[in-house]
Amino acid sequence: MHSGFEAVIGLEVHLQLQTRSKMFSSVDANYFSDAPNSHTDPLTLGLPGVLPTINRQAVEHALMFGLALNCDVSGFTQFHRKHYFYPDSPHNYQLSQYDRPVARDGWLEVTGGRVGIKRAHLENDAGKLMHPDGVDFSLVDMNRAGCALIEMVTEPEILGPDHARAFLQKVQAIAQALGISDARPEEGKMRCDVNISVRRPGEPFGTKVEIKNLNSFRSVARSLEYEIDRQIKVIKNGGRITQDTAGWDEERGRTFVMRTKEGEADYRYLPDPDLPPLEISPEWVASVRARMPKLPDQRVLEYVGAGLKPSDAELIAYNAGLAKFFEATLEQYGGEAQRVANWLCGDIAGYLNQHDLEIGAVRLEPQGLAGLLKLIDDGVISGRIAKDILSDVMDGADPLEIVKEKGLTQVSDISAIDAAVAAVVGSNADVVAQIRAGNAKAINALFGRVMKEMGGKANPEVVRAALEKAVR
Repeated sequence: MHSGFEAVIGLEVHLQLQTRSKMFSSVDANYFSDAPNSHTDPLTLGLPGVLPTINRQAVEHALMFGLALNCDVSGFTQFHRKHYFYPDSPHNYQLSQYDRPVARDGWLEVTGGRVGIKRAHLENDAGKLMHPDGVDFSLVDMNRAGCALIEMVTEPEILGPDHARAFLQKVQAIAQALGISDARPEEGKMRCDVNISVRRPGEPFGTKVEIKNLNSFRSVARSLEYEIDRQIKVIKNGGRITQDTAGWDEERGRTFVMRTKEGEADYRYLPDPDLPPLEISPEWVASVRARMPKLPDQRVLEYVGAGLKPSDAELIAYNAGLAKFFEATLEQYGGEAQRVANWLCGDIAGYLNQHDLEIGAVRLEPQGLAGLLKLIDDGVISGRIAKDILSDVMDGADPLEIVKEKGLTQVSDISAIDAAVAAVVGSNADVVAQIRAGNAKAINALFGRVMKEMGGKANPEVVRAALEKAVR
């Protein structure tokens, strides 16, 4: 609620599907970082006389996605021509779906409340315009043109910027868990349009503004905050909201009008004459459902059941790479699941965040982390030593070899530890007096000094037992 107004928000989310070939042709769809216009063919370029064929893998990805969103995916689906002109779309129409989408009438439960899914349909992507600095022309790269997309449209049930962010994060996690899309906004593989209007509670919907091509969750939240405030100010000042298509200026933190919004009739939808309707049979749906991997919510329940703290379970389960790594490590480690989670959500997460990396971008292997944990469990090294060599292990080094090479084996020699304890106790009579006076926590100060005396290599349990004996 904003000063007597409420926002009415719907999202349109585009996911580029991870398929071997494009949506309607056999051209390799894995173009990212390749030379411009190196993934094209006559169909991609819109040349006369070419005929499209439907990519079965893309359809099955869409079915899987629809099932994960609790959608109805049965019956017929059909492709239509959606007409409009853009320089990066040489056909002057997009092959999309109109009144027969592949998935419809679903919902997704997210933090902040359930969001209805109106539809999810298949379509082909456009190319990409490039604007070199200092020239008065643009270039076009058609590598992306024709790649398979899912466009998902929500009901106008997003409650605000935080709700929108939570929804998008969950959609991303689902797409990545299913393996249907990388869903990386920074690579253009997950894009979002927001439809936003404001009204006083109980009034009909206001006039909406669509903000196009937002490529980060942060941009979605910031653009919603700005546009809600802008529309409220316009209405309060007696103005009128026009149905516009807007862009988002990230640097200035404001929306700007791109064009007056087209209506549905402007697109002149018509069934594509080259692509007959496609029947989604119950048997096909059952086959796809049987091949679906675990969804993030399922993993959260399993991880909590295995002993993980709910916060750790969610952090791991909603990152497909981390979840895969966690399960593989746990299988090799054989110890407590929370021990593995502590490292993944603590020191390893810190390392990845510091270097802006995903778990799959480092050389750390599940057996490497499992080996490190076993060395701690077996008393070969302390937790402190494990942290000291973590960067080497993250770079693919064998933890046991690193320990041997650097001479980091933990000291459990009672005589050596007793000598260090005696020296520390003898030089810290005031701390010893505090402990004997009832301040049990003061022993931690002595513990730290003994560990320092031993170069961090002493067995912590042996040190603590020796200290407790010495200060009685």
